[in-house]
Amino acid sequence: MADIKYYDVILKPVITEKSMNGMARKEYTFLVHPEANKSQIKEAVEKMFEGTKVERVNTMNCQGKNKRRGMVTGKTAKTKKAIVKLTAESKDIEIFAGL
Repeated sequence: MADIKYYDVILKPVITEKSMNGMARKEYTFLVHPEANKSQIKEAVEKMFEGTKVERVNTMNCQGKNKRRGMVTGKTAKTKKAIVKLTAESKDIEIFAGL
């Protein structure tokens, strides 16, 4: 496994209706590096966003979808999503504040 730094773990936030409903319960969804584990994700969130304390991390591997363009078939890239639950006394993550 490659040596992954904390700033390489979180790729981008996931902005969907379901993830927005989870923000009321202090649950935030991110696309993460496919080789990152739960402890690396927890460390990355706590270092990147000051004042946050992570209670738990749930991860899911999403396989690539089959796509076809004419006669040629292929697959999209596989991804990994992480749902991060913050503690009750933790600060909110600011990048989701204006949404």
